[in-house]
Amino acid sequence: MKNYADKQEFILSQITNKYFQRRDFSGCDLSGIDLKGIDLNGVNFIGADLRGANLCGCILTRANLSGANLMQASLHEANLYEASLCEANLTNADLTRANLCGTFLWRAKFTGSNLWGASLCDVDLREADLSEAKLIEASLIEANLVRANLTGAKLCGAKLLEANLTEANLTGADLTWANLTKANLSQANLWETNLIYARFRDTIMPDGTIKQPQIVIY
Repeated sequence: MKNYADKQEFILSQITNKYFQRRDFSGCDLSGIDLKGIDLNGVNFIGADLRGANLCGCILTRANLSGANLMQASLHEANLYEASLCEANLTNADLTRANLCGTFLWRAKFTGSNLWGASLCDVDLREADLSEAKLIEASLIEANLVRANLTGAKLCGAKLLEANLTEANLTGADLTWANLTKANLSQANLWETNLIYARFRDTIMPDGTIKQPQIVIY
């Protein structure tokens, strides 16, 4: 490609051409590309370089982004339903209000990423790195967070109903007003975790005890 504009136009033509729509971009250098709002359902981006890419509002349902580099990418309000991002790098990415329900995120890296208001119901986040991530008011209902690193994460008002946080590291995390109803915190690290006003009901605590709501008698 002669320059960035040529590269951008070439990639877009391959994705949007109704007669020959390319579906495989595995390993491609797509850094900085603007694909805002495009339908990328089921497209293969395995190992692709998408650093700084604009994917806001994109339809990425069932797309494969495993091992992709999405550092500082913009995925604001993107639809990633049942997509695969195993071992993908989403450091400092913007995923505000994105739909990641049913997404495979095993060992994905979300360090410092913004997931404010994102939907992460029934996701596989086993061993994922969410340190310093912003998950304020995010929905993590029935999420699998076994051995996930949530050190310093902001989970204020997050919905963690029936989430599995077994052996998760929540050191210094902020769970103010978080809903932990029926969540499993077995062997989780809650060192200096802020649990002020967090909601507990049938919650399995790190020591195996079941925590219920406190009854205040006046």
